[in-house]
Amino acid sequence: MWSLLQVGHHNSAADCWVIINNNVYDVTDFLKEHPGGASIILKYAGRDATSAYEPIHPPDALEKNLPPSKHLGPLTASAAQSVADDLQNRRKTKDELRVQQALSQRPPLGRILNLLEMETVAKNVLSHKAEAYYSSATDDHITVTENARAFSRFFFHPRVMRPVGKCDPSTTILGFKSSIPVFVSGAALAKLGHPQGEVNITKGAGKTSIIQMVSSNASLSYADIIAAATHSQPLFFQLYKNSNDAVAEKRVREVDGLGYKAIFLTVDAVVPGSREKDIRSPWLVEDLERGFPKLHVDGEEEDKATNFGTAGALIANDDRNMTWEKTIPWLRNITKLPIVIKGIQCVEDAVLAAEAGVEGILLSNHGGRQLEYSLPPLEVLYRLRKQRPDVFDKVEGT
Repeated sequence: MWSLLQVGHHNSAADCWVIINNNVYDVTDFLKEHPGGASIILKYAGRDATSAYEPIHPPDALEKNLPPSKHLGPLTASAAQSVADDLQNRRKTKDELRVQQALSQRPPLGRILNLLEMETVAKNVLSHKAEAYYSSATDDHITVTENARAFSRFFFHPRVMRPVGKCDPSTTILGFKSSIPVFVSGAALAKLGHPQGEVNITKGAGKTSIIQMVSSNASLSYADIIAAATHSQPLFFQLYKNSNDAVAEKRVREVDGLGYKAIFLTVDAVVPGSREKDIRSPWLVEDLERGFPKLHVDGEEEDKATNFGTAGALIANDDRNMTWEKTIPWLRNITKLPIVIKGIQCVEDAVLAAEAGVEGILLSNHGGRQLEYSLPPLEVLYRLRKQRPDVFDKVEGT
């Protein structure tokens, strides 16, 4: 067992220990490998890092990324009590006080009638870091804006005098029944918005009989998420392929063994998008706490965007050299699950996906979060239907 004084001596890049949930870990060798960079870990060197760690890491992350020899053991009872006391007595930040007030003033859920109203409430009740991560898009937000605007360029041709007394909007996706032709697409770090994170989504999807796709970068473990599903509830898995094939294979085999029903290989996020709002977020929180913006001082080292923000760090170790010829056969060799290519953005790649023999394609530009001026998926769908309708006979498209 360790005292706070003992842990506190290990507070440098050459000798770095941290406390997480009253357990001590030696992360010295992991500093270079951490996707978010070493600086965020060194900020908590020699002390408790639980508050920074928990919202963006699944509970099994330490077990998966640190060898047992680096799990140094628990704090002493007195040290654990001291950490708890510090947390209890810690002065809330201005952002935390703002969120606390916003939560007390939010309207009843039944009075939120559309997605725009939901988004407005969310912007108020989320922490600045969470809101910046969830809402940020690449560069000038042109692509994310056009994704929504594209729906205003397509109109219904309503037919009347048809019997509609009994309508069934249910469908199947990859052979799995869904109550409506909508599913929950993969998105990381749900725990930034609520302590139960992705499990809340799983429970909601189960109650409404729709399908959930779980992100590789979920903030809860894949096992905990699927454990929250009902017996017959299908879950899909969104795969960010690690550049190390062995690491990627281990992830695929894990979710295959847990009972996930399909692999959505993500191909449109091999390098981080320039999500300026996400990158800028820590500076704005500091300015809020300070009460005024940080001012330039001659001779002082400038702030630099030394990382890619919360979002960019998640894909820092992903494979940038995937190909149709290599990656699809590799994935076929390690799983019998249906494979869907997530991130098709043009007709030509939709055709290549069909020729590669995958079960489905997901038209997506990553919600406008990756490449500015990429075509809205609805426009791609229209062009695909007009130019290559045969693709719809070969693969399932969403």
